[in-house]
Amino acid sequence: MKHPQFSALSARSCVFVAIAGLLVVASSVPLVATSIASEPLAKGIQDNSFFIEEAYNQEPGVVQHILNVPINFTNGSREITPSFTQEWPVFSQTHQLSYTIPYVFTEDDNGIADMRLNYRLQALTEDEYTPAFAPRLSLVLPTGDQGKGLGTGVVGYETNLPFSKIISDRWTLHFNAGMSVFPNARDHHLKNYNLGASAIYAVSRDFNLMLETVAGWNEDIAEGELAPEPTVDRATTALVSPGARYAFNLPNDTQLVVGLALPIGLTSDSPDWGLFFYFSFEHPFTRVEVRRTK
Repeated sequence: MKHPQFSALSARSCVFVAIAGLLVVASSVPLVATSIASEPLAKGIQDNSFFIEEAYNQEPGVVQHILNVPINFTNGSREITPSFTQEWPVFSQTHQLSYTIPYVFTEDDNGIADMRLNYRLQALTEDEYTPAFAPRLSLVLPTGDQGKGLGTGVVGYETNLPFSKIISDRWTLHFNAGMSVFPNARDHHLKNYNLGASAIYAVSRDFNLMLETVAGWNEDIAEGELAPEPTVDRATTALVSPGARYAFNLPNDTQLVVGLALPIGLTSDSPDWGLFFYFSFEHPFTRVEVRRTK
């Protein structure tokens, strides 16, 4: 149950407790070791999380198409915010370009939100002792209608720092930390921060159970403030989301992944609860034979 008096400090504590819990779970399973003779089951599905960004770029010659469909329920109202993302490797797995097109359906209005153009660097490749690390830089384009509350009306800049590590045959941990800045949004510099972590358990190579937790500290122009001195709203959001995903491995190195999650809000600024539907389709776009590594 959410409590109106839930403070930013409480939200931070909740996230840190969740992250600590994931680490405790991790410590209860054996670490990756040479005793694992075959490829870990955890590698069957690796780049298909819902709320947490995994630190694995696209393999050379493989493109990924992702459709996210979150449906959030708050005080009896419903909001649907689908988004489409397409990820392309640039000659190798070291560099990746992508774009995200979001759309918003509310009970009062609908329209496209602010689009993102993304670049990711595979700074660290995972091995026995080193986590994968793929920092992202994004340009946020003011494509959303500010008057409808679908965008900030200015160009923004976003970064995220994702880490990923397989810790046993079946377990993988992920961690995210990031921020975004929107300068001169009606004479205000808006700043947002996010933290998140997840634990993934491979029931089999093609079926995973997931537990994700995320929190955000966000600023926005107060609705209805038209000038001359608009004010800034500040919100603290946090949610925990159990979910599952399944992969269909098709001929010619093609993979279809479908997923479902049940996010639950933990603060008064978060949705009460929601449904999250996930669809991903990966396939080679060159004739070069691609060896799937993730």
